[in-house]
Amino acid sequence: MLSERLLTKLVKKMAQRTLDLKPTSETHFPDPDPNTKYMLYMHVPFCERLCPFCSFNRYPYQDEVAKPYYASMRKEMLMLKDLGYDIETIYVGGGTPTVNIDELCETLDLARDTFNIKEVASETNPNHLVQPYLVKMKGRIQRLSVGVQSFDNDLLKQMDRFEKYGSGEEIMERIHESIPYFDSINVDMIFNFPTQTEEILRRDLEKIVECGARQTTFSPLYVSNATMRKMSNTLGEMDYEREFKYYQILDETLCEGEKPPFERETVWTFNRLDKDGKDHALLVDEYQTSYVAYPAIGSGSITHLADSLYVNTFSITEYNEMIASGRMSIMGKATLSKKDLMRYSFLLNLYKLKLDKRAFKEEFGVSVDAGLPGEMAFMRVNKAFEIDNKELLTLTPMGRYLVLVMYRQFLSGMNNLREQAREALSGKERHLLFGDGSQM
Repeated sequence: MLSERLLTKLVKKMAQRTLDLKPTSETHFPDPDPNTKYMLYMHVPFCERLCPFCSFNRYPYQDEVAKPYYASMRKEMLMLKDLGYDIETIYVGGGTPTVNIDELCETLDLARDTFNIKEVASETNPNHLVQPYLVKMKGRIQRLSVGVQSFDNDLLKQMDRFEKYGSGEEIMERIHESIPYFDSINVDMIFNFPTQTEEILRRDLEKIVECGARQTTFSPLYVSNATMRKMSNTLGEMDYEREFKYYQILDETLCEGEKPPFERETVWTFNRLDKDGKDHALLVDEYQTSYVAYPAIGSGSITHLADSLYVNTFSITEYNEMIASGRMSIMGKATLSKKDLMRYSFLLNLYKLKLDKRAFKEEFGVSVDAGLPGEMAFMRVNKAFEIDNKELLTLTPMGRYLVLVMYRQFLSGMNNLREQAREALSGKERHLLFGDGSQM
């Protein structure tokens, strides 16, 4: 599709220019807005084994490395308290946050003792949907996002996830068993794997309908420079030509018909409907969509505050040393222009399916048409807007797909920002390791 190829190239170039990491002498995040309640992102960079398509900061789990790391992260969290941050929500990502469940529980218990926490969301993998993990997570974690990616056993084997996490059938059973322990379980899926056929995708969708989870996220496969070669060797070459067709299949299966099982909440998140067709009104299980500004702690995490993105060191050794010295682990930052911030707001709001033009003008002092004339013209030419009046923008099916393209390229750009931080590593930490122990 010509519009997809053009948009991919444009957003890729913008991301390369905008997400440019520069050194900084700052040792702590700026002071918080006293009238703002924040979400805290915690990064746990450990996995039992590493997936070929993941570009987040992650290391093979070693007990002697992980325990001091969790202790450092707890100290960094207390630094936020000293700065005056009012934290009401926590999102724990990775890596695999539940890889050491006792250390995670101790960290979350300290957070609840330190802040007035309303809710905790965490990621996990299917092999941790068992005892004693479930009973330890109950009450501590309200929303759990399970990285399934696919229920197809051949795909799981290609991704090196079959032996690690079990077969598609076993994963289904574990999801069923874990549902009573949480307010919500999100099943995190990926579509457009190189070897994924329409039949495999439709079977995955059938499993999502059957599994009982209250929410599912179907994100398109996206890569970074660091993971592209390894992923190509493992999974095959990417084919973006069929991405739109697969995206249409998601809509047909999950959201259409007389009694659709799900309702779309964002461009790639779906909430289950009950028997009366009423939406459960779940929060979207993606922290960037609920909180535009947020502090982040842990090695390799990225903080967004005001007009800056702060990146923490990717070296676990350096991370522990920085925290022990009484400073936060910032190693660089990228500063966003007003135009960049307008583009980010445009993307994030349309990702959530609508943009309030009045709120946009109030925030930036200029209308979205005046501030982003090129973006608006492109979307209109491609018939992206269902509603386009003085107050509101909403999306057509084509508009949702174009926003999907922009969002995947933005996330790919964030992965490349992580690569810039990884370039500062030395020694054995320098290389991004994969599941078979090979290096890039």
